[in-house]
Amino acid sequence: MTSNTAAPPAWRDSNRHLQILRAAEDGGYGVLAAIAYNIENILGLIQAAEVTRSPLILQFFPWAITFSNGLLVRAAAEAISRSTVPISLHLDHAQDEALIRLAADTLPFDSIMVDMSHHEHDENLRRTAELVEYCSRRGIATEAEPGRIEGGEDGIMDTQDLEGSKTSVDIAGEFVATGVDVLAPAVGNVHGEYGPDGPQLDLELLKILRRSIPGHVPIALHGTNGFPAELMQQCIACGVRKINVNKLVLDDYMQHLSANAASQQLTSLMEDGVQKVASLTARWMGICGSAGKA
Repeated sequence: MTSNTAAPPAWRDSNRHLQILRAAEDGGYGVLAAIAYNIENILGLIQAAEVTRSPLILQFFPWAITFSNGLLVRAAAEAISRSTVPISLHLDHAQDEALIRLAADTLPFDSIMVDMSHHEHDENLRRTAELVEYCSRRGIATEAEPGRIEGGEDGIMDTQDLEGSKTSVDIAGEFVATGVDVLAPAVGNVHGEYGPDGPQLDLELLKILRRSIPGHVPIALHGTNGFPAELMQQCIACGVRKINVNKLVLDDYMQHLSANAASQQLTSLMEDGVQKVASLTARWMGICGSAGKA
């Protein structure tokens, strides 16, 4: 919804993003929330969803708005409008309040992550509550990060110089009280690359948070680079429903560009790139249990 007209009271019932996550909660599976950087990524991700008959959350970092003046987002919305499976459009890690308002007012997002985690707790909570209200009035679902997940990715602020903090039950409850629709807790996950020991997630904390957070608020998992399939499935079993992925589904595409950009014609490079994205994404849709659910 991209107008200033107030959304109807029951807007959450018809919001595509929340419909997808409610179905995942009912079915006990995870839905990939995949970052796209260009048109090949958009086409490959949607193709994977179509082929596997899987729901999908198509995500952009704020960079995509500033880089293309919103054109990439509108192109994705057009592609989604032609799809035959449930796909929502999400703005991930939006940290600039003016840009969040711009996106809510002028772009076709179903959901926005109002990421104020670079502020200290009280300020994070206050700003989150204000932005949740702003987006909700426009029929846009919201996601927030209680606690702080360390690290950074290509397209978002790096928080490696800020102290990470795991999400407690009390902090999660405070964020639920803002009216936010999805929570992305810090449970030992990091943005970007893990160290030599790999991911060291606190799965027990994840279980505790799922039991304490009301069932209408799904849990999102950030920081999945390098996850083995078994760990991903353990997280889903602990109650994760929205699974943020970046390199996990784009690695083959990036390797393809690195190996072939200098020798392959641009048209075939792009076409083959779409297939690289689609193939790897389809594999992870099967792992997460969403294949065949659309």
